[in-house]
Amino acid sequence: MNSLSANWITEKHIDFEYKRYLLLGYLQQVSENFTESRLYPSLSELVSHYRNVVSIRDNKKNLYNSFPERLSGTDLSGFKMIYQKILNDDQIMQEIESILEFSIPQFEKYIAEGKAIYDFIESRLSIAPVGIIPLHADEGYLLLKYAPGGDTLVYEYQITIFENPDEKYRGISTRFICAYSQSIHNTFENIKQELIRYHRKLPNPATYVIESELQVPLQETLLPMAKRTLVKFVATR
Repeated sequence: MNSLSANWITEKHIDFEYKRYLLLGYLQQVSENFTESRLYPSLSELVSHYRNVVSIRDNKKNLYNSFPERLSGTDLSGFKMIYQKILNDDQIMQEIESILEFSIPQFEKYIAEGKAIYDFIESRLSIAPVGIIPLHADEGYLLLKYAPGGDTLVYEYQITIFENPDEKYRGISTRFICAYSQSIHNTFENIKQELIRYHRKLPNPATYVIESELQVPLQETLLPMAKRTLVKFVATR
């Protein structure tokens, strides 16, 4: 899928019809992905683009800074090149306003569509601890049951906390370890014990299982959603 540049509004031709064509082509690909339940990276990209266009609409300074510059002269005494923003063109401003007026509801529409698919799939996910969970649960194992009757995929996970003065963010990284086929021997508890036996760096690992009722794309949907579900679950404990 071709992504949409973060600066798509001010790059190349600033023309409403051209930008409309560009945006609708991108959204057509997003729609095709959603139809096949492939949520990522499309959904996160849509949210990012939406925030950008709203910011441009609400903050004229952002709009000014996002514009390209053109060379208008040189300062030989200071050995500097002098650039001028090309923002003072009323026609360009009208084109930008038309692009924003068209694109914002388009992004809102497709974000709502993606969120509805996300919520439906999330309602078919369940998460539970396997065995005793240690006090330190920011690293361990994620057992991902890929639809009823499917394999159990094993990932090592690590949750990292990022802080700024206003908020605290949690990020998660995962590393695929192996897969277990469904059998009477490959219970979640037995898988955990085998992981402890063969991967001794985590003698008492936090282990969670996430099961999906639906067969959805692994990399584009299930794994990203499972990671978000795990982060939220661990944060509430």
